[in-house]
Amino acid sequence: MPRPATLVPHLTSTELKKLYFASKEPVESRRYHLVWLVSKGSSIKQASQAVGLNYDYALTILKSYNKEGVRGLRHRRKEINPPGRPELLNKEQQTKLREELQGAPEDGGIWTGPKVAQWIAKETGREKVWPQRGWDYLRKLGFTWKRPRPSHVKGDKAEQEIFKEEIQQKVEQTQEKYPEAKVEVWAFDEHRLGLKSILRKVWSLLGERVIAPVHHLYEWLYVYGYVHPETGKTEWHLMPRVNHQWLQASLHDFAQQQGVGKDKIIMLVVDNAGWHRTEKLEIPEGIELLFLPAYSPELQPAERLWSLVDEPIVNKAIESLEVLEEMIAQRCCTLSEKFQTQIQRLTNYHWWPQTSISLQGST
Repeated sequence: MPRPATLVPHLTSTELKKLYFASKEPVESRRYHLVWLVSKGSSIKQASQAVGLNYDYALTILKSYNKEGVRGLRHRRKEINPPGRPELLNKEQQTKLREELQGAPEDGGIWTGPKVAQWIAKETGREKVWPQRGWDYLRKLGFTWKRPRPSHVKGDKAEQEIFKEEIQQKVEQTQEKYPEAKVEVWAFDEHRLGLKSILRKVWSLLGERVIAPVHHLYEWLYVYGYVHPETGKTEWHLMPRVNHQWLQASLHDFAQQQGVGKDKIIMLVVDNAGWHRTEKLEIPEGIELLFLPAYSPELQPAERLWSLVDEPIVNKAIESLEVLEEMIAQRCCTLSEKFQTQIQRLTNYHWWPQTSISLQGST
């Protein structure tokens, strides 16, 4: 039987309960909940598990409460300037810091909370500024932690804008050419997957390290993905490699599945890979290829499918290509059947041509 925790009686159990139910701040609410449970006789382990906190962190919170009472339960990280504490930087210094953040720090790397804290210490003549204060000022000045969207250095912005402006015109010209046919605009791309583990951030309990089994095996398969951004419809093919022969087989199957022909024309947006442009590629009747400007993956809606495709295999070690193929095949079926709306929102760029096609079932 675990021994009850020692709790200084700053407040009664009833008073702690009222504070817990009245609190609107998530972190403080959880802390009130923890202390309230302990005040009713729960052990630290039982209370921490009930509120979803790490044991050591819960112990720290209880020690803080015993020492400072309710003040020890406040979420101080949200307080850029707690009561009675003057600002580290005045308005002029904050303006100077904002300008500094537009460039690189002294070491030539990237700005982080600790580096900003070091800058503040140097600027104010303080012996030390806690790293958390650097993060506080980054947020105070309107900065957020973002992953850059890649854009190839050889990409031509002018050509990309022209492509976005002209694609609707090309659709209208095709519709005039085939007045009795239905015209749809799809996008196509390939994605390589293998036995080399994919690591991705995931949610985990506070204070617990996330472990992912990995191994480096260089065996691959390819996912050929077709998406109709206007409706979110998708079609998927798993292939052993990428070349014009496999692409040709995929295109013919896609054309058959979508009923492409004289009565239905599909304009398929693809990149400039060699096996897309080769004269050896036999394109089915009813499919017209639209080529993206060179080095412009950000204009390809199908590129955005791959983060969804990868999800079932991230942070896992897959033992064989057969297992991988089965998992990805199941995932592709799930995406087609249940994620059509999400895919539509993800891929239907504001400039993508609209052909007023009603939402239909996935393929």
